[in-house]
Amino acid sequence: MKIKHVAVIMDGNGRWAELRGLSRIEGHREGIKRVNDIIDEAVEQKLKALTLYTFSMENWNRPKNEVDALMRFLRLYLKKEMKGLAAKNIIFRPIGNLQKLPAGVQSLLRDFQEMTKDNTGLLLTSALSYGGRDEIVNAVRSMVKEGLPPDKINEKALQSHLYTDGLPDPDLIIRTSGEMRLSNFLIWQSAYAEFYFTETLWPDFSREEFRRAIAEYAKRERRFGALPSKN
Repeated sequence: MKIKHVAVIMDGNGRWAELRGLSRIEGHREGIKRVNDIIDEAVEQKLKALTLYTFSMENWNRPKNEVDALMRFLRLYLKKEMKGLAAKNIIFRPIGNLQKLPAGVQSLLRDFQEMTKDNTGLLLTSALSYGGRDEIVNAVRSMVKEGLPPDKINEKALQSHLYTDGLPDPDLIIRTSGEMRLSNFLIWQSAYAEFYFTETLWPDFSREEFRRAIAEYAKRERRFGALPSKN
């Protein structure tokens, strides 16, 4: 099966750090190092889209020092990496309740998006301050605000009001760290996605395992509710 869009729930930074007697913040610092590896591999695999679950709505409930550190790491990453990523022909798109992010982060995200708007390569989406339920509620509110009549509200209309409008649904969702749940990620979009769960913690997730996940996906038969094909 040809794969176009992979989404990744990057989980396990905290546990990686705890296993080594380090602070959770050090785990997040290490986890950031894996991001470029996976982006590069997605480019190598000629994917159309890669979506990374970077910061969830629920993450705002973490201790303030941890949230502050995550926002600081995000600013530093964008300042350091966005020109290089833009040079790789990547198109960047942030999704989520972005108004909750610090003003400095919002400004950098806008700069990155503007810098890559004319590129034609991998569509890199970062889900920031993102929650799937929040996304659907916002989509419904938008339709109501526009005065869309009830008989015009359908799947196509709702999808066009989601943050991911124009982005193909994910073919494969990868979650690291051994957890087997979506955690409020791409709830609508994942209706027919395939899943790959691994015990590997995100800071240890390699390009090789990313390739293995894609190879595993290629062995599966996606039926979208239809009967299995006959050999």
